[in-house]
Amino acid sequence: MHLIYVFDAYCGWSYGFTDTLGAIARRHPELEVTVVSGGLFTGNGVRPIREFGSVRDINARISDSTGVEFGSAYEDLVTEGSFAMDSADAARGVAALRALSAPSGMPSMIRTLHEAFFIHGLSLSDPQTIGGGGGGVAARKGLDPDEARRGYLSPASETAAREDLAMAAQLGVSGFPTLLVADGQRSVVLGAGAASSDDIERRLEHARAALTAASSSHAADDGVPASGRY
Repeated sequence: MHLIYVFDAYCGWSYGFTDTLGAIARRHPELEVTVVSGGLFTGNGVRPIREFGSVRDINARISDSTGVEFGSAYEDLVTEGSFAMDSADAARGVAALRALSAPSGMPSMIRTLHEAFFIHGLSLSDPQTIGGGGGGVAARKGLDPDEARRGYLSPASETAAREDLAMAAQLGVSGFPTLLVADGQRSVVLGAGAASSDDIERRLEHARAALTAASSSHAADDGVPASGRY
């Protein structure tokens, strides 16, 4: 089994979920985390942040629910109002960083990526945010910034971003963040939006039992022992 985490780097609720994701990943090193970018702001949804009139109210709820903070540089972006969030660009950054990182490092990587925007007010459409010298996400996580920047600008990251958005849709995810547990044939939603690590832990225990039972039943129906299938 493994975890699938569908999020958007420009989503405040995804930012708020990072502590929960990190805690679950640490508790369950046996469950690899597959990170998938969603498309919260794509197409006609890419427009100046001033057009999202309730940003500060939403951020206040996120802070109250999850404890994350929003930095002054980000608040300046909201005040000025012309910045446009593009989730396709952010997904390219995720793809470039994912290509350089082990799956176990991605929960922490995601937190740093969120902080680049929500704390430092940096554009996730800027290759320097991903692969800049000392302050880029890659450098802050001990990765080669030049390699990360080249990866961001490569056709491969654009392809990977499109594949991520398609996978999110295929999984039926319409809200971010969404955490699922999957066994290769089935998946179960563990949480969508705000949730504590203890909440997710309880749901994970039940979901793993259900998936194991379903797999055993399916294997028995096929006349193949479960251990021979998985």
